[in-house]
Amino acid sequence: MAAQIPRIDFTTFVLSISSAAFYSMTGEQEVPVDLAVARQNIDLLELLQEKTRGNLSGDEHVLLEKLLFEVRLKFVEVQKGS
Repeated sequence: MAAQIPRIDFTTFVLSISSAAFYSMTGEQEVPVDLAVARQNIDLLELLQEKTRGNLSGDEHVLLEKLLFEVRLKFVEVQKGS
């Protein structure tokens, strides 16, 4: 019997997108830095922020704000180093 995959929630979804953004900026595991992919994932997080404004729990709002801050900061750092 196959294991059941839990339903995805907002937090898991946002963490997944931010992880993809960070991963595309690390250049680890023979994967080159790809700022275009990072920018696309940041744009996606910004879109979620815009479209969910006023509809998130306090914890979800704080998580999204913090993740956007961190991923934008990393983007600028990597961009300056390129």
